[in-house]
Amino acid sequence: MVEKKVFRIFDVGGQRGERKKWAPYFDDVDAIIYLVAISSYDQVCLEDSTTNRMVESMNLFDSICNHPLLKMTEMIVFMNKIDLFKEKLEKTPISQYFPAYQGPNTYESCSEYFASRFIALNLFPEKSIYLHFTWATDTKQIKAVLAIVNHSILRGNLTKAGL
Repeated sequence: MVEKKVFRIFDVGGQRGERKKWAPYFDDVDAIIYLVAISSYDQVCLEDSTTNRMVESMNLFDSICNHPLLKMTEMIVFMNKIDLFKEKLEKTPISQYFPAYQGPNTYESCSEYFASRFIALNLFPEKSIYLHFTWATDTKQIKAVLAIVNHSILRGNLTKAGL
């Protein structure tokens, strides 16, 4: 049923100074889909060559997830570009950029590490956060993930209605 559901997508990444202005416009949304390139763990931001892109993504997620107006809004996190992530892991250990990580440099362990880092940022125990590892060019997978998102939004609406 995904094809009959309307998703409005807004890109609120933008420049750092502009990010805080969007929150009041989204206080009545059912869910927020947050997209992060998991393969960006070894890259820096374009506007600040001293900040790691994954750290920047975590900081932005933290500000969205924990915004008081969005306290009860579900968060759906797409950790995208897993194909590139797997390739990079063969050459560049994440511990080189995230020294706190001491596990094996495998896709399973490293993806779980980043998933746990994002989930740990949530300060509201009643808030639901769903993580999906995606490869955007795999259309079958994206359709399946969007069906899950649709189901998640429906479940949230039923819960809000007391059903």
